Amino acid sequence: MSDPLFPAMEPRPAGEERDDAPPRYETANRHQIELQPCDLESLLPPGHAARLVWRFAEGLDLSAFYAAIRAREGRAGRPPIDPKILVALWLYATMDGVGSAREVDRLCSSHDAYRWLRGGVSVNYHTLSDFRVAHQAALDDLLTQSITALLHRGVVTMARVAHDGTRVRGSAGAGSFRRRETLQACARQARQQVERVQKQGDPPVHARTTAAQQRAAADRMARVEEALAHLPAIEATKQRQKGHRVTAARVSTTDPEARVMKMADGGYRPAYNVQLATDVDSRAIVGVAVTNVGSDRSRVIPMLGQIRARVGRGPAAVLVDGGCFAGETITAAAAQGVTVYAPLSMRRGGPTATPTRTDSPALREWRARMNTPEAQHLYQARAATAEWVNADARTHRTLTAIPVRGLTKVHTWALWIALAHNMLRTLDIVPHLMT
Repeated sequence: MSDPLFPAMEPRPAGEERDDAPPRYETANRHQIELQPCDLESLLPPGHAARLVWRFAEGLDLSAFYAAIRAREGRAGRPPIDPKILVALWLYATMDGVGSAREVDRLCSSHDAYRWLRGGVSVNYHTLSDFRVAHQAALDDLLTQSITALLHRGVVTMARVAHDGTRVRGSAGAGSFRRRETLQACARQARQQVERVQKQGDPPVHARTTAAQQRAAADRMARVEEALAHLPAIEATKQRQKGHRVTAARVSTTDPEARVMKMADGGYRPAYNVQLATDVDSRAIVGVAVTNVGSDRSRVIPMLGQIRARVGRGPAAVLVDGGCFAGETITAAAAQGVTVYAPLSMRRGGPTATPTRTDSPALREWRARMNTPEAQHLYQARAATAEWVNADARTHRTLTAIPVRGLTKVHTWALWIALAHNMLRTLDIVPHLMT
């Protein structure tokens, strides 16, 4: 007996096909959730750059990073991410030309190298961003470790060091600079805003909104007050500019420590001056300094002191640009046993080939030395070293614009670039392994 709901189908004769029937096929269903097993260790081939970065991180002394962890065995509290993972992620990202914490966070989910480095540990952009700028002293020590390792292997010789400064665009808008009168008006408005928010009360329904408004108002007032605190130093600098058209002193409310500098293209923009010292033989960075002064003069002697503090001795010779030194620099360097190689300048105010009666013995020796073909040939190594390092950092290490604000954070950011550069010199990673 047939069921009326499910009538029996008539048997189709063999070989008979229905041309009017719709085709049957499998199509894409991208809303379906798939759980695919993944072996992280098999994601990368042997010798991949990420594996070498991890090996480099394992060889570093990260005790300063571990000492800052508050979670301890036997105590309550969530354990943080292993600092070795964060160090390796930022070294690889800097080497890969990635400077955004949000971009690193995205790559940790979509890129095999970053997934392998984090090893299944969950990371987020906020943690990455805070870690990058929170350990200046520890990063400076890691840079010293990398220099010591290269020095121990005989790669860094300290026979000649090239010094140069490069101005990098700061994270402050040109329109954020204000004069004293405008800053004082902004300060009054910020205080009124803080008082206005505080008088609104704190009802339970709007507690989070009120707290956010209070933080925003307090942050604005703090930035304006910091800008006012930096104003006297800028005004004093302006007063010393004799013979030039002196303009009113202005400070940025976005980044009070940034200064307007003349850039390589001839324009004027908020920037920082990043100073790098490079060993000529190994092309490893042996010194890093950041200043908000556009001029490179008087920067050589502090850099020599930093190098001496890192490796225990100064270089035998230093190659500097014509705008990086003065007669006092040559005399002070000679007193430390360092020979200065710098071009003979015919510009006003700079040392020239013509000796004077007030020359020190070191200055007279420098004039005679730089008139010889041997010294001029030796000085040519400065461009091939310092300029190459700057160009490489701008092209591959995000040294084009500074994503952080303040001298301390900018210095920390520059240390990451120097450490990544020295890592490549230590591991001798060739470009085709970085793909």
